[in-house]
Amino acid sequence: MKWCHVPVAGHALLAVADADGLIGLYQLLGSKETTYTLQPFASFALSKQCLALSLDWSTGKAERTSHQPLKIISSDSKGQLHLLRLDEVGSGLHEVATWQAHSFEAWIAAFNYWQTDVVYSGGDDSLLRGWDTRAPGAPVFTSRSYDEHVLLWDTRNMTQPFADVPVQGGVWRLRWHPLQSHLLLAACMHGGFSVIDCQQATEKKQDTCTISVSHTLPRSLLYGADWSWLTFCRQPEAQPSSHSGFLPSSGPGAATEDETGDQGPAPPCPDSPTDDGSGSKERTPPRPSTEDVRKGSSQLHSPRTKICVCDSGMEADLNIHLLATCSFYDCVLHLWGWESS
Repeated sequence: MKWCHVPVAGHALLAVADADGLIGLYQLLGSKETTYTLQPFASFALSKQCLALSLDWSTGKAERTSHQPLKIISSDSKGQLHLLRLDEVGSGLHEVATWQAHSFEAWIAAFNYWQTDVVYSGGDDSLLRGWDTRAPGAPVFTSRSYDEHVLLWDTRNMTQPFADVPVQGGVWRLRWHPLQSHLLLAACMHGGFSVIDCQQATEKKQDTCTISVSHTLPRSLLYGADWSWLTFCRQPEAQPSSHSGFLPSSGPGAATEDETGDQGPAPPCPDSPTDDGSGSKERTPPRPSTEDVRKGSSQLHSPRTKICVCDSGMEADLNIHLLATCSFYDCVLHLWGWESS
């Protein structure tokens, strides 16, 4: 599922690709004074007996002119790509083109955000392909690239990547950091997840990327990973740490670990409400139980660090990051805090 980056008919719009082969659009309705709800807005059936596997919006990075229609690219379990157009006045989704892109499941499809006539797709045939949607009959390029490596490409030259990072696992999801554009998060199936620093490659045009941190999850396959858009602050009483590693899950429910390895409640965030019996309000985070850990609160700790969501008047610490991962077999959603050096 993906939110549209621009309002549609005055409302936020969520698109969902589901196992019945449908692309469904939902409007977010409500206000701060009432409960928000998602109401059906439009839907489109891709084809019979297929699963819708991915979708992307054509909102792009460049400024969109008013006459440009919004489009969606979607992929399915038959290896097809579907280009749809959204009529913003209410008549729904309409098919622009459908074509066979891969021999097996087409797991992903995405627009080139700087040139939205171009889309990319990846499939179970181990191929990465580019397509010009104005003439989608044949791919613009084809690369066999499913090899447990993260590759960075210059789209003007798709004959070979300009950077190559081995990650020791099948790369299933990639997400750029929303605030620090040189950080790339990779979900790598049995290889866990990695944060890749691409600053040398993207800014200095060198063919070097480094893995800043990585972590594997035993007996699970990690398929999903994404960054939080929240910014975080360090507690005023926390000691600066030169350690680069994972922090406890951030926010009021986080806990710290002392030097003996015992886990105890962390100090509350500034101005957060709890009741200490004296009439003042502070929030004391609960100690995570074994059940909490099993459900996804498991975490790696760095020494005696506490972070919280930035409040007004507080300075953000851009070295503190929050990310989430989801894994197969154990069916767990993990929330991680990472402090970069």
